Amino acid sequence: MSDFCQIQDWKLFSGSIRPWVIAGPCSVENRESLISEAFSLKKAGVRVLRGGLWKPRTHPGCFEGVGETGAQWLREAGAAADMHTATEVANARHVEIVLKNGIDAVWIGARTTGNPFLVQEIAEALRGTDTPVFVKNPMVPDPELWSGAIERFARCGLDCICAVHRGFHFYGENLYRNPPFWQIPVELRRRFPGLPLFCDPSHITGRRDLVEDIARQALILGFDGLMIEVHPDPDRALSDAAQQITPEDLAGILGRLKIRKTSTQDAEAAAAIDDLRTGIDRIDAALIDLLAQRMDISASIGLIKERSGMTVLQADRWNNVLERARAMAKEKDLDEDFITEIFTTIHRASMERQLKK
Repeated sequence: MSDFCQIQDWKLFSGSIRPWVIAGPCSVENRESLISEAFSLKKAGVRVLRGGLWKPRTHPGCFEGVGETGAQWLREAGAAADMHTATEVANARHVEIVLKNGIDAVWIGARTTGNPFLVQEIAEALRGTDTPVFVKNPMVPDPELWSGAIERFARCGLDCICAVHRGFHFYGENLYRNPPFWQIPVELRRRFPGLPLFCDPSHITGRRDLVEDIARQALILGFDGLMIEVHPDPDRALSDAAQQITPEDLAGILGRLKIRKTSTQDAEAAAAIDDLRTGIDRIDAALIDLLAQRMDISASIGLIKERSGMTVLQADRWNNVLERARAMAKEKDLDEDFITEIFTTIHRASMERQLKK
């Protein structure tokens, strides 16, 4: 599936260039501040004003958005500053309110993306419209859920679809609120080459001081745009205060970000890259050969274990293999977590080979 409308042709971004930016408060709070912020964002170069009307909170009793009342405020703010508008929808009723109030685009939150019933309900409610849809990744790092949600909107005749990477839930200690796990959006782009891809550094980081670095990484990876939470007084925001930045901060960040091209006209640089990629291709072929040999040896070991009545898992041996690999990685200045992940995958495949014997 690659028949997506190219984002430079969307009415939201007509005439502008990468990175395309959607910005605004996590939650719409009041009419006056929203209109004032819209003018500040327009000055910073933002074309689309975002604002949450319904906020899914984990616990009841928290601020859950102003709801339908804020839809009119969002429309007024967009009209006043000559900006397009976007908000999150989580069911068909939300879609009805958005369309009635002339809001230009919608996004699907992470909690909703993981629920195929709700995604289908929203897609059906949008059928027959030309509303742009921004689909955030689900909470869990599962490319199938993300892909499936995108496919549901496409099958309902919507072609202005964009994926938004906002990171994934992670249980445990981590620098980020929702670690990016960049390989997941990279896989999504492989599956849907024509699909526009945005990054939401606000939700990935959960901290305003890290927003610029994640935005920079996303653009280096070739993302098309950014969705950033901006508030005139972030510390007083009614939701997600820690991750919101000021309009002035956003202007500074956008001024420092560099856009990279997907190709180069520098013949010398292109030739050098081709030569180096040829070397990588040779190494990849050698790696495949070595892995095949390793699997054959694992299979032979499995047969001996079976005849000898031994268990497939030999914990001491596995610990020794892993520790040796990590030590060699350290000597070669390779990331130990990277090597651990590779060898864990190899070990899992080896056990599966032996279990089949």
